[in-house]
Amino acid sequence: MGGAADDPGSVTTTSLIPPLTAEPPQHGLGVSLPPTDADAKTQGTFPYAADLWAEGLLWAAVLRSPHPHARILAIDTTAAQAMPGVYAVVTHADVPGDAAHGRGVADRPVFACDLVRHHGEPIAAVAADHPDTARLAAAAIAVEYEVLEPVTDPEQAFSAEPLHPDGNLIRHIPLRFGDPEITGEVIVEGLYRIGRQDPAPIGAEAGLAVPRPDGGVELYTASTDPHADRDLAAACFALEPERVKVVVTGVPGAMGDREDSGTQLALGLLALRTGHPVKLAATREESFLSHAHRHPTLLRYRHHADADGKLVKVEAQILMDAGAYADHSADALAAAVSFACGPYVVPHAFIEGWAVRTNNPPSGHVRGEGAMQVCAAYEGQMDKLAAKLGLDPAELRMRNVMATGDLLPTGQTVTCPAPVAELLRAVRDVPLPEVPAEEDEWILPGGPDGAGDPAAVRRGVGYGLGMVHMLGAEGADEVSTATVKVSGSVATVICAAVETGQGFTTLARQIVQEILGIEEVHVAPVDTDQPPAGPACHGRHTWVSGGAVERAARMVRTQLLQPLAHQFGMSTELLSIADGKITSYDGVLSTTVAEALDGKELWATAQCRPHPTEPLDDSGQGDAFVGMAFCAVRVVVDVDVELGSVRVVDVAVAQDVGRVLNPRQARTRIEAGITQGIGAALTENLRTTGGLVRRPDLTGYALPTALDVPPVHIVKLVEERDVVAPFGAKAISAVPVVTAPAAVASAVRAATGRPVNRLPIRPQTAAMTP
Repeated sequence: MGGAADDPGSVTTTSLIPPLTAEPPQHGLGVSLPPTDADAKTQGTFPYAADLWAEGLLWAAVLRSPHPHARILAIDTTAAQAMPGVYAVVTHADVPGDAAHGRGVADRPVFACDLVRHHGEPIAAVAADHPDTARLAAAAIAVEYEVLEPVTDPEQAFSAEPLHPDGNLIRHIPLRFGDPEITGEVIVEGLYRIGRQDPAPIGAEAGLAVPRPDGGVELYTASTDPHADRDLAAACFALEPERVKVVVTGVPGAMGDREDSGTQLALGLLALRTGHPVKLAATREESFLSHAHRHPTLLRYRHHADADGKLVKVEAQILMDAGAYADHSADALAAAVSFACGPYVVPHAFIEGWAVRTNNPPSGHVRGEGAMQVCAAYEGQMDKLAAKLGLDPAELRMRNVMATGDLLPTGQTVTCPAPVAELLRAVRDVPLPEVPAEEDEWILPGGPDGAGDPAAVRRGVGYGLGMVHMLGAEGADEVSTATVKVSGSVATVICAAVETGQGFTTLARQIVQEILGIEEVHVAPVDTDQPPAGPACHGRHTWVSGGAVERAARMVRTQLLQPLAHQFGMSTELLSIADGKITSYDGVLSTTVAEALDGKELWATAQCRPHPTEPLDDSGQGDAFVGMAFCAVRVVVDVDVELGSVRVVDVAVAQDVGRVLNPRQARTRIEAGITQGIGAALTENLRTTGGLVRRPDLTGYALPTALDVPPVHIVKLVEERDVVAPFGAKAISAVPVVTAPAAVASAVRAATGRPVNRLPIRPQTAAMTP
């Protein structure tokens, strides 16, 4: 894939993404500084958890339920424990502390006790001297089940027997905004279904647990929130938090908090029981069965508009399938309800949202959760409304777009930059790709040599406008701590913000380079001996952790410059640092940073905490979000209307980014988000039958390949800085994921004239039957 700057056929309305062949500056913000670990990762030498080793290592295996819903009558571990090479077998009876864990809500047992609530739920774990022995021993554990009828339809969850002591309803949000009696001259309705997208990280879950001499344990794992994982583990092991240490290894892909904490907990229990280091490397099947997925969602919409296409009222019902446990479902529902009308001005809105437990696989935090599902639905409604009014779909959207100062249906004023009209104009005005003149020039929707007839191919153009919130919401205490140390000509950043591929370690280096003028900057590895920085999601680390690094670096800058300023009788504001040199405004002072340090080490620790938010009230009202980011996507597709196959021909993106901090990374993150969105639109769906996951592997779960994603033309990045954000920057990754599926569906609608109300789009939906 290529970004706008790499593709001579694209339209570039910003000079902020320079060609990769241009000679860039060496360091600082706004520069395409490469990651320090890029070479190791591309050469395959970067250490991930699956690569770790320790003296006396044992291997773990987990026994998982073959049923989505069953009562456990008995567990017999005798045969497993008697096998040569087996050191320990643990079940729910061996958990010394809290038996439940979970992100958001601690309602998931470490090992199933009385009931199994989803396919693949852990029952027991084994430690042995060889991975094959561990797997054989796990298979030898005899479990007697009473199989129960699973609840797999979220609509049935309201009347079904409780699947959990907390009941089946996790959260209900009734949003009320405006006058319920208002109606529009034109009304369109729609029913939409969004499938279960898996994060599908490039590396499956893995970890290593090492017992400590003080009776504690160290967990080496790809955690994205190490302090939360430490606290969960300490509670499970009945240990003080200081006796549990989480060391973050390389994260092989993450779309949010993807890790199953249960894996870490099982490892820790086995290490404490055996006194040996214990390692687990999950299979791809185990990975699919254990971690959280995007919420499958059922959405019913009714849009009211006047004769000119101005929106009058939106009514919606949103039902999210949380699977067996709550996880982050309450947060996902809040995002879905709050953004149910999209980046449009809607004077009256009445939204009902529910998140419920079922016996389906667990759902949780996946990039753009909640916002992605509703975007596909409200954009489908906008296409229906445009067709009914005889308006161009882009023009209808333009008549309704949101701007700074408008209100969300939650009553919150959009105070951040919201250049939605500018984004839409940018993608609308890009020239469309040409239709091949000759049949032999077609790349058919089935691929370069795909089946089908060019005469059956229809081209469609579709639009999507999306929005996401940044940071946590509804009163979440967003705070991060960072330390910056300078010694000689080297600076070190200590911050527990986990690098998940979002580029934080590179950004931290750039911040220190910008403020202190020091080129050599190291970022320390992350563990729980450092102060907490929170989870790696919603652009948190760019904002709060980057903000903490900035404040700490500025404090060190002041320490460095104050003696010089005092000596020369001037304020520190009259001194500048660049390229390792300190100079005064008048040129009288000129020295190096190393000379100014004079052998001393300077350091400072700082925190960043954004302004507070509040929970939504009983009517869905409240200032729940710190800030928002927006995106416009135009997609061109070719559809074989006989076979129902779809090929994405062209993607144009315009995005509200606040400020570009690293052009190369910005382009890469947008391209990756578009790719994930195309997968959600066309191929990615973790299918289940009666609660059983069908083909939990990378042949049964179809990820988009390079042949499925065209060059992504980034036609505009709007750099209108958010004044409350450090550097003015906004989150980049999530909003393309949210918007792209809706744009693909819109384009298929335009090509076929069919409603396209389900994601991913199935061939029978795209085919035009005679």
